[in-house]
Amino acid sequence: MAGDTLVTVDNVEKKFGKMIALGGVTLSLAKNSQYVITGASGSGKSTLLYLLGGLDIPSKGDIFIEGRNLTSLGDELLATFRNKFVGFVFQFHFLLPTMDCMNNILLPARIGGFDISKIKEETTELAGILGITHCLSKYPFELSGGEQQRVNIVRSLSLKPKLLLCDEPTGNLDSQNSDIVITLLMELTQKYGSTLVVVTHDRSVAARFKNRFTLRDGKVDSLSVSGV
Repeated sequence: MAGDTLVTVDNVEKKFGKMIALGGVTLSLAKNSQYVITGASGSGKSTLLYLLGGLDIPSKGDIFIEGRNLTSLGDELLATFRNKFVGFVFQFHFLLPTMDCMNNILLPARIGGFDISKIKEETTELAGILGITHCLSKYPFELSGGEQQRVNIVRSLSLKPKLLLCDEPTGNLDSQNSDIVITLLMELTQKYGSTLVVVTHDRSVAARFKNRFTLRDGKVDSLSVSGV
């Protein structure tokens, strides 16, 4: 594999009973790059994203992250991989309602045994960049949808993941906040040297990306990759 390749997906299939969610996907993702995955509902976009993040494993085929085959890892090693290597931003924020936002943000660092004081300092700075410093002592229910999503972004970037996976991150936002969130994701992942992968139905969001994969019926129907 090329030195600048972060992820290689090799003929991956995923079945749920008799239903074929992915029917043989092959693609590669470069380090410090940004991609969008589009396609109709049921085309396999979210399934592919979950496989990339180690939230599920393929029925067939292999997924290599920096040369390491995710399909060979057990549950414990996959959990460690997700914590230290991957960040997730979902349409729904999954912020714990019983914790204030700062403690929600610090949860992955506590689980992974990181230096909390250092992570807290860095995430406070990041919250300032995103304009949500005033939210850190509040609880999720006290925030607007846009504020909750920005807290979610701070949490997902708190450990500077090499791979940031976003499933419809603007699905519950208006057009103005959607544009803000995508701009922040693109700028911050570039700053941290992360590879960004966004799944979306939104054409205006997809148009922001030079590197695009379109899925249809569980397969890559078209791709447009900068420099290829």
